[in-house]
Amino acid sequence: MFALIKREIQDHLVYFIAAPVLSALLIIVTVEAVFSYDSRNPPVVAIGLGVALGAIVTFGICGMGAGQMYLDKTRRISAFLTMLPVSRNKILLARIAAGILAILILLVPLAVAAAFLVRISTPPIPLYSGMVLDISTTTFLLALACYCIGLQTGWNPSVLTPSLGSLGLTCIFVLLVVIKGFGPEINVILVLFIAASLYRTLHNFSFTSL
Repeated sequence: MFALIKREIQDHLVYFIAAPVLSALLIIVTVEAVFSYDSRNPPVVAIGLGVALGAIVTFGICGMGAGQMYLDKTRRISAFLTMLPVSRNKILLARIAAGILAILILLVPLAVAAAFLVRISTPPIPLYSGMVLDISTTTFLLALACYCIGLQTGWNPSVLTPSLGSLGLTCIFVLLVVIKGFGPEINVILVLFIAASLYRTLHNFSFTSL
């Protein structure tokens, strides 16, 4: 299993290089927004950069999932691996594990930085710590949902409609989080979507010709 995950990382190394870079940029923007905050003069530049980086991250995560499945189809990687004593389920599991690892590399430093900023810039009120946990949890689930959308999109790389539909679905989830906010309600929606999406991906990968 470790060898399969290592292969996924090597094949998609650009995402694992981009993840800590984007994480560092998001941390810088967050620090700037916190320490330059003024109710009369909000940090417009920091907010704008944060939105732009957020868009890059969202579609980048979706692109990683799509890229993994697209390369699989075009290079027939899984077809080759199944000739070895490796099951399809292990191949897909290793692929998903690599995707989750990239998401964690991106988000964990940001969550740690946010928790530290809350500790040094606000009174010791449990509410703020709870907010960091809620935001971090929802952000992770949103990233995983976008990744799952990418997995399904990459399986049909020659069809335009699924690609456009996936792009629209990604935007809908982001807007849903913006509207509903962070918390249990949106988390339940995201978990249900992720579960259904992974089941569909597993079904397609298990029973479709490689």
